[in-house]
Amino acid sequence: MTEQVSRDLVSRRSLLRMGGGLAATTALLGTGAVFAGPASAAVPASKRFDLTKPSYDEFRGKILHEAHHVMQGFAFDNQNVRIFIVNARDGGTGDDLCVTQVNFSGEIQGSMHLGNAGHGVSIGVEPVGTDSYIWMECDSDDPTSAGRGTALARFKFVNGGTPSVKKFLTGSDTITCATDPITKRIAVRRKESGKMFISVYPLASAAAGDFSAPLVHFPQPALAAEPVTFQGYTIHGQYLYTLDGNGHADPADIDSYVTCIDMNTGKVKSRALTKAGESLVFREPEGLGIYRSLAGETRLYLGFGSRSSMDNPNRYANLFYKNVLID
Repeated sequence: MTEQVSRDLVSRRSLLRMGGGLAATTALLGTGAVFAGPASAAVPASKRFDLTKPSYDEFRGKILHEAHHVMQGFAFDNQNVRIFIVNARDGGTGDDLCVTQVNFSGEIQGSMHLGNAGHGVSIGVEPVGTDSYIWMECDSDDPTSAGRGTALARFKFVNGGTPSVKKFLTGSDTITCATDPITKRIAVRRKESGKMFISVYPLASAAAGDFSAPLVHFPQPALAAEPVTFQGYTIHGQYLYTLDGNGHADPADIDSYVTCIDMNTGKVKSRALTKAGESLVFREPEGLGIYRSLAGETRLYLGFGSRSSMDNPNRYANLFYKNVLID
């Protein structure tokens, strides 16, 4: 994953001050709904994760259905206690993606393919009864290589089945999403006028095709003094969490950072180096997700890809979590 985040993003407050408020920007959806511009609403206040606290293992060294490509985004069906992880399809063009369902031991429970989808930076899950509906990018802008999605897809996960896809926000640029299974919201990240913006909606509204009233809509802030390699994001409550860094063979080269952003201000609240899984071979940060355990503990999960050795073609999935919330 090699997406670069630029330094020159303005804050949401600055955006809202321009010209006494901006006119809404619009983009037609596959369902005929409209994507709105900057929102005056706000996300209700919440606690945030203390990023300086230790991370704990969920599982290490697990092979996904597609063994030769590194894990990308992942998400949780909190209601049905499922984990879904996306990666590129072996032998595909680079934007043919596979969604693998695993349990909390990392054992494969099923898989589905979606061709010409994109990169898989981040995905979401929506539980509907005992079913899990996957939200992810689709309609890659470059079907011959590792392109990026231009729309969001929603489909029911059926092991080995062919997705019956409903599309939203068609005609977008570099679009992905993430879901908060606890507050039942979805964040949409996409490029607008060359800059990455985050919009957050009630998940039920998004599923109905209504993207007209985002709770917040703001430009993603710069995460460091220089551009970073963006590796995933998720939301919980009032906060957006992002992961950045590079793959490395030497543990001394760890540069993986988790950042907490207040979505009501669009500003960075905290940022910390994470050494979760520092002993992994060719450790590479890949994705974030939110889950509330059966015991009621809310967790921020961090994903990392790895290898067993530098000459082994297999790629392994690894999940770790943080669990300390602060005001």
